[in-house]
Amino acid sequence: QLSQLGTRKLPLELSLVCAGRDGRLKEEKQMFVVSLCRLPYTLGNLPQLKFLALEGNPLRTIRRDLLQKGTQELLKYLRSKIQDDAPGPNEEPPVTAMTLPSQSKVNIHAITTLKLLEYSDKQAAEIPEAVFDAVGANPVATVNFSKNQLREIPPRLVELKDSVCDVSLGFNKISSISSELCLLQKLTHLDLRNNVLTALPEEMEALKRLHTINLAFNRFKVFPSVLYHLPALETILLSNNQVGSIDPLQLKALEKLGTLDLQNNDLLQVPPELGNCENLRSLLLEGNPFRTPRAAVLAKGTAAVLEYLRSRIPT
Repeated sequence: QLSQLGTRKLPLELSLVCAGRDGRLKEEKQMFVVSLCRLPYTLGNLPQLKFLALEGNPLRTIRRDLLQKGTQELLKYLRSKIQDDAPGPNEEPPVTAMTLPSQSKVNIHAITTLKLLEYSDKQAAEIPEAVFDAVGANPVATVNFSKNQLREIPPRLVELKDSVCDVSLGFNKISSISSELCLLQKLTHLDLRNNVLTALPEEMEALKRLHTINLAFNRFKVFPSVLYHLPALETILLSNNQVGSIDPLQLKALEKLGTLDLQNNDLLQVPPELGNCENLRSLLLEGNPFRTPRAAVLAKGTAAVLEYLRSRIPT
């Protein structure tokens, strides 16, 4: 059905690299006479897909920067958009052979084959018990409870602690982090953007495997100190808060930290010692009230900013 996706006929070589049963990557190439204008969101449900090259197609629904982030990020984005093709709010999803009558709003197929537990964009004040009951003995790796009206971390989330590694709770009304979340010690990705958080508990120090945390669009006035004690952190997204200062010495101790996004905060100054965090590959500081580095320096990119900061360290 790939040849039916385009509107103009141009040669396209599609490379699909999948993991075989022996764990080795296998590449399959086929020539199709198509030009992709739209990518089906359900393509994100191919867990064995390791590499997907789409450059050169007039895609209208996928931003160019997403294509440059790699296959896994693209697939994750596609999965997040599947709900856009779901039935409307007044429509009941169809009950299939994979769906029990009492669980008609739970995607059992996603649980059993993708290890994905999803209940997002429902504007729900709490996650129904049936959602967790549907998991049964199946291991769940990814949880998506975003775009609801949750005010707290669902207590039963702790039931998934032996397998869950990716949790999305963005676009809710969560004001504090409970102890249940701190027990998910296999967690590697945590998305808490667009909530009303002002602090993180010190108990989160137990999340030693966490390497990506998204805290954008919350209400932090202070950089959460517990983040300094998570050695696996590679990405900290803290834009659009009210953070007034950072500790460069403690940030330098995070040897794996490659991305630090502090855009649109209340930083009055950028400590020169931040320039010693040479592992940073992406340092985003735009939209803060500090005077130096100036916008012209920021526009040159992370390497130039770090070099400028180092030059300002008192000798």
